[in-house]
Amino acid sequence: MSQDQSETPQRPLSHPSTAAIVVAAGKGVRAGQPVPKQFAPWRGKPVVRHSVEALAAAGVAPVLVVIPAGAEDMAARALDGIPGIIFTNGGETRQESVRLGLEVLVGSAPELVLIHDAARPVLPPAVIDRLVDALASRSGAIPVLPVVDSLAHVECEHATELMGAPARREDLRRVQTPQAFRFVEILAAHRAWEGPTRAGDDAQVAQASGIQIALVEGDEALHKLTFAADFATHNATGVPPIRVGTGYDVHRLEEGEELWLCGVRIEHSHGLSGHSDADVAIHALVDAMLGAVGRGDIGQHFPPSDPQWKGAASDRFLAHAGKLVAEAGYALGNADVTIICEAPKIGPHRDAMRARLAEILAVDRSLISVKATTTEKLGFTGRSEGIACQAAVSLIRM
Repeated sequence: MSQDQSETPQRPLSHPSTAAIVVAAGKGVRAGQPVPKQFAPWRGKPVVRHSVEALAAAGVAPVLVVIPAGAEDMAARALDGIPGIIFTNGGETRQESVRLGLEVLVGSAPELVLIHDAARPVLPPAVIDRLVDALASRSGAIPVLPVVDSLAHVECEHATELMGAPARREDLRRVQTPQAFRFVEILAAHRAWEGPTRAGDDAQVAQASGIQIALVEGDEALHKLTFAADFATHNATGVPPIRVGTGYDVHRLEEGEELWLCGVRIEHSHGLSGHSDADVAIHALVDAMLGAVGRGDIGQHFPPSDPQWKGAASDRFLAHAGKLVAEAGYALGNADVTIICEAPKIGPHRDAMRARLAEILAVDRSLISVKATTTEKLGFTGRSEGIACQAAVSLIRM
């Protein structure tokens, strides 16, 4: 697995007044993910986070992320902790989303702007440098790659496609993002655009206004994630594409203790007793995640004999498990938590529990299920002596 871009050391740009727009406002349905592809997990973190981290590490600021309306919470979780981030809602088309983003940046008055597609997660620092350097003598620059396959025009005859005249691949290039421009000029170009409703990219908008676009060397790593196959988890190493794990935990109910379940404090006559905060639901989920990647159980990582974990919040344990899952090259596919108790009632707290678990694991809430059952007053849970929990998770190879 390639090095995490978040570990890239901070390095100043050759030009200090550079902002960026990351376009993440699409629906991303062709990728076949449970959430828009820009927020789907890929190599251990949301797709959009990869390139935003790379831009921040390169000293680009601010980084404006254009998102769909209603995705504010999802975007905030996906980019939590990255400095210099601004959000704005996009429009009906990519071009409109970019123009709206440019208008928001007017107040920041950057000299240069990089416009990038969130669906291209791997953003090599060298490409950023080449683009910024090119703007020393040009008003626009784009990264390109040569075309290596033979090309041919298409001719149609009776609804059948036939090979037409060959096209010279030597005269063609594959265009990538980010695309770099002098801010004032690309803003004016978008404002003046009178072409089709959907421009192919920002370079076409710039070229239509008379801006000459320099071509710089791109990178194959800037591949765009478009289809479900781009998220495929099979590889040549024999590493399983999907792993599953289960967990089970029990804690005794006692008077005078706080009751924590799924990271949420619940008012109740009794609380759970344990060395930490005794959050039985998180403990079961941690065991399920650790088991799925073959990393033992919660007791091995946070032994009750260690005084530093006395009274500790269990969200620390879950965050640690999430980190180990990512280090193993997996992302959470889904988590299913079942709390077994007579009281308290779990239903009124279910949404808050799902939201809290999703927040700790930095995933969308749709990947988390929390439900409850009783034992019809049988056994220790039926006598309200304790609460049990079982959890199951699936992990997807990134």
